[in-house]
Amino acid sequence: MIKTPPYLQKGDTIGITCPAGYMQKQKATACIHTLQRWGYEVMVGKTLGSGSRNYFSGTDEERRDEFQAMLDDPTIKAILCGRGGYGVGRIIDQLDFTRFKKNPKWIIGFSDITVLHAHLISRLGIASLHAPMASAFNHGNNKYIKAFKDAIAGVKADYSCKGHSFNRPGTATATLVGGNLSLLAHLCGTGSDIATRGRILFIEDIGEYTYNIDRMLYQLKRSGKLDKLAGLIVGGFTDMKDTERPFGKTVYEVIREIVAPYTYPVCYGFPVSHGKENLALKVGISCTLKVTGKKVTLTD
Repeated sequence: MIKTPPYLQKGDTIGITCPAGYMQKQKATACIHTLQRWGYEVMVGKTLGSGSRNYFSGTDEERRDEFQAMLDDPTIKAILCGRGGYGVGRIIDQLDFTRFKKNPKWIIGFSDITVLHAHLISRLGIASLHAPMASAFNHGNNKYIKAFKDAIAGVKADYSCKGHSFNRPGTATATLVGGNLSLLAHLCGTGSDIATRGRILFIEDIGEYTYNIDRMLYQLKRSGKLDKLAGLIVGGFTDMKDTERPFGKTVYEVIREIVAPYTYPVCYGFPVSHGKENLALKVGISCTLKVTGKKVTLTD
């Protein structure tokens, strides 16, 4: 049974921290002001804008300790990660979720934050929010920021997008899991590995070579994670690269070929990605996916 953290009320405090890569503080200004305009208090961690001496937003200990403090602080009702990049996997096993499990709160982010989403559902049975992070607010108020606002307030998702010629029609109602493909493959065999059997899986990625996508998908397939899905949501694969001698297929062609033996519904081009199109998805919540050739809907 998956436990859902309490949704936010006006006046609640959202903590902003950077548990992975470095982020300039000014890039979070629009996010902070928007959250405040929505009626929330904002607590900004020291890791935002720090750690510029290297890739990370601070040492492993600094990032771990700040995230731990926000997990344990009862006045903070949600934790918004400033950015992803890389780094959560270095600290995840050092975090103590004892207090968090008793009083869960929404953990929000995507990309490298997939490690946290996976860990929360696999180890603790607690839902989280795969959603835009601080810099996304610099694009102004759009439907993806509105989806973020609605999600943290408990508004049920009702998303739709155009169909894709590769779509495999069907309907599935199941728990939603997933995130960044690179991280999902990286987590295989670890204590944060997710179970996918009977669930709807969503995937997205950025900046990978096509052959890397093929390799990671075969890792998921060989580990049984694609065999018994209820459904598959294929999001954006942005800024993809190819080798000098071309791989010979697009990313979507690679995915279609690998999941061809299965019968569950599959949709392509769903707006979850590293780009502007990134709808807020509640990881661990039961959703209904309806796929046709012309339209896709996802509701919770």
